[in-house]
Amino acid sequence: MNQRLPTPYSPEAATVAGLLSGLHRALDWAAAAAQAGPWVQAVRDNPPPFWAMETLLKEYPISSAEGLALMRLAEALLRVPDAETAIALTADQLGRADFERAGDSALARLSSAAIVLSKHFLPEAGMGTEPPRLFAKLGARTVVAATLRAVALLGKQFVLGQTIDEAQQAAAAARQSQRQLTFSYDMLGEGARTGRDAQRYFESYSHAIQSIAARAPSHDAAHPSRRDGISIKLSALHPRYEHTQHARVMAELVPRVWQLCELAAHAQINLTVDAEEVDRLELSLDVVEALSQRIAAHHPQWSGFGLALQAYQSRALPLVAHLVTLARRYQLRFMCRLVKGAYWDAEIKRTQEMGLLHYPVFTHKHHTDVSYLACAGALLAAPDAIYPQFATHNAGTIAAILQMAARSGGAFELQRLHGMGEGIYREVLKNPLVACRVYAPVGSHRDLLAYLVRRLLENGANSSFVHQLADESVGMGELLISPLRLESQPALPQPPDLFGAAQATKPPVRKNSLGIDLADAQQRAPLFQALAGSAIPDVEITDIKTVNSSYIICSNSYEFWGNFPVEQRTQVLLRAADALQTQLPGFCALLVREAFKTWGDAVAEVREAIDFLRYYALEAQRIMQPVALPGPTGETNHLHLRPRGVWVCISPWNFPLAIFMGQVAAALATGNTVLAKPAEQTPGVAQAAVGLLHAAMLAQGLPSQVVHGTVILCHGPGETVGAALVAQPGVAGVVFTGSTPVAKIINRALAAKDGPIIPLIAETGGINAMLVDSSALPEQVCDAVIQSAFKSAGQRCSALRLLLVHEAIADPVIDMVRGAMAELVCGDSAELSTDVPRLIDAQAYNQVAKQVQHLLSIKNSKKQDFIDEMYEKLAAINIANLMIPRAIEMAAITDVSAEIFGPVLQIVRWRGDPLAVMAQINALGYGLTFGVQTRIDTRAQALAAAARIGNVYINRNMVGAVVGVQPFGGEGLSGTGPKAGGPHYLNRFCTEQTVTVNTTAAGGNASLLVSMD
Repeated sequence: MNQRLPTPYSPEAATVAGLLSGLHRALDWAAAAAQAGPWVQAVRDNPPPFWAMETLLKEYPISSAEGLALMRLAEALLRVPDAETAIALTADQLGRADFERAGDSALARLSSAAIVLSKHFLPEAGMGTEPPRLFAKLGARTVVAATLRAVALLGKQFVLGQTIDEAQQAAAAARQSQRQLTFSYDMLGEGARTGRDAQRYFESYSHAIQSIAARAPSHDAAHPSRRDGISIKLSALHPRYEHTQHARVMAELVPRVWQLCELAAHAQINLTVDAEEVDRLELSLDVVEALSQRIAAHHPQWSGFGLALQAYQSRALPLVAHLVTLARRYQLRFMCRLVKGAYWDAEIKRTQEMGLLHYPVFTHKHHTDVSYLACAGALLAAPDAIYPQFATHNAGTIAAILQMAARSGGAFELQRLHGMGEGIYREVLKNPLVACRVYAPVGSHRDLLAYLVRRLLENGANSSFVHQLADESVGMGELLISPLRLESQPALPQPPDLFGAAQATKPPVRKNSLGIDLADAQQRAPLFQALAGSAIPDVEITDIKTVNSSYIICSNSYEFWGNFPVEQRTQVLLRAADALQTQLPGFCALLVREAFKTWGDAVAEVREAIDFLRYYALEAQRIMQPVALPGPTGETNHLHLRPRGVWVCISPWNFPLAIFMGQVAAALATGNTVLAKPAEQTPGVAQAAVGLLHAAMLAQGLPSQVVHGTVILCHGPGETVGAALVAQPGVAGVVFTGSTPVAKIINRALAAKDGPIIPLIAETGGINAMLVDSSALPEQVCDAVIQSAFKSAGQRCSALRLLLVHEAIADPVIDMVRGAMAELVCGDSAELSTDVPRLIDAQAYNQVAKQVQHLLSIKNSKKQDFIDEMYEKLAAINIANLMIPRAIEMAAITDVSAEIFGPVLQIVRWRGDPLAVMAQINALGYGLTFGVQTRIDTRAQALAAAARIGNVYINRNMVGAVVGVQPFGGEGLSGTGPKAGGPHYLNRFCTEQTVTVNTTAAGGNASLLVSMD
């Protein structure tokens, strides 16, 4: 896949400065604002009907409890199939809002006061999950039915029709009053998760195109821009529309979209490819070019093919230039819909999570407006290649477009969303020469949720034009202020500064580790270069006879390192973190080769190791300062933390760098020295990590004989080398990550030793469950399950092992998970396309296979093992220890008795009280991770409070805990605590000492006497 555009991660101010340089000459904003002013005043004088977006946002802004409740009810209530959950959801959301004060409001009209009255009939939110008494229950059902109707009516305002025929009838009616209107129908639905989903969306698009074509007059030879058309999402037509699956997308998706293009070309209607997330843009351009080649060869006269462009992306203007070049290369004319962008919050979060240098979208809203206007000018300047379509509800932007279009003289159209912007366009379309297309969702109201929430978030923000339009306290000058201005700093901290910007006047602030966007060819190139030059090193096995001498060396170094100032130790670890950041590609390559990590997992693991080094370095500097304690006059009391001595650190193969480095860094930061035993499967990674630490110490000026003894690598089997280390007299503590049985062996061995009681920090596995109720969004559940259960081939202690699905939605959710599993790619971890790599070794493979056979033999089990022909084909791949993902439906939670450390998911259906289900999960005895998927906030919080589990994740996946953000560790059979990457972890590596000084020993309390003078 070639990279067609510059990197999206460029400095915002520099990008905007370049955009502004051309706009100041091309646009008279004062004139545009003067033209827009009367439109705004007319809308305020004659506000839109009560169901319009502007009015709803005025009544219930999404920043209010009422607006949030409305949005969440609209998002979830229509899809809840069982009455009990619908009652609980309605009570939960309405219980936190005060609709009575709204009076004769929009929502009150829609619901016929049902929502206002609902609190008198619904059970109180937070009062438990027991069913209400019969009378109250009947009342609650009535209220929920009324609320459902209110929400359906709300949905109707933003969906043109539930079928394409119904939508076209509504469009025809709308054209009776506004002849300039055309429509682009959007068949509601998000990205496909399964092959069946993709086929269903394809059939829906095909049917819609045929229906649009049938209604187009046969004698009308007008340009496709004068006809209704359709908008399609490429992610809806392929379940793996991702950059990692480039070959599949080109081979499977392009022919499918071409069929739709041919239908549209024969009918002379327009077909627009909708915009998606930043990481899919290059892939979309490859698809667009492949389609352009076919259009040029088979339908060169068809000018109805187009795509949407998002102005909030930093590379929007280069994208316009690329499309102009592409159109001219194939002698085509694209229809280009310019939008401001629909995934801003998701792009911001993704960039922060990935630790990238800059955001790919503008953080200041008016910078997006600048980009939009610059792109508009570029589109208008290429009438031979582009038919511009300007989608905006901003009156100032519309006036600016009209001004630039008048100068260029080219044809264009404006666009708005159905149900939004109607007031402004009522005024704009009084000019009969202005054409307008309505982007019109089509589908059942229960499918509205993702679309509606996205639009509410876009237009409901306090800074949005639609929101401010309805707020008369916002003056005309403020509403129509020129966007043509530059902010020198982004509105949000850059991802490297996520945890705070470093300032000389404050204590050190931890830098966020930098990641790599694997969708960016420039960023991933160093990884493949490093892999080509990498090899797994030979690491000498430790002779257990040398363990005592290694201990002595470590103990001698401890005398120096333990007295080394904590500020100096901090600098060593920060230096090591910076070195690891620089060497990220090499360490990733080693993880891929030795630990069979996928590239995404390898990058995440190196970043986690960097985060551990920085977090523990700064935490040690914080906690090891003396703490003054209160006491009687005449004495001082100070609490000090001191290192314990030589620690044994035993780390696993599933995170051979992150956990190894985390354990060692915690010990070193607090002044201890380390005998480090890595897993016998991954000593090369550990050896490289030790070398990096030693190099940082030498660079800091430590003597070489001390450096060698701070961390000594002890490689070998746990039964011999590990046991010898634990048994070594004088060891100050043991930190272990691995299986529960081995942790118990270590615990018993330490308890049997003579001498001091030795602390053990143990993090073990878990039977990690996810509870899904019927209010959850199935697509979100599916994504979370696939990531949690099968990422890293299930070889994470936090991985999902037990999926508990409410019986009311079990069939569709299980079918979707099964279909998504079938789309996973099992294979070589070095291939970018691989989702599920091999297990670590034959022993692990055989153990998991044995456990699967046991599950299938359980008498009470439903014995549903989801394997089909595709899985059998995957099993034939010639890679040792490659295990295909499995999902086995069990009859009851009690059938689940042990952790299966591989890509195996057990599924149980549940009913009744979710807190009773939580009690069964607690009874399993493990307590590492737990997931909740629900839209009922009080239920989620009640389950979290009842869970005897270390990490609870609500409405997201259950893996990928971030250092300092989600401290990781469990209880019960899942470990001892304290949590790794948390503020209490380092204390366990220390002893405490209180020093009390009698300041009156010289004969009296001078300070007290002075105070009485």
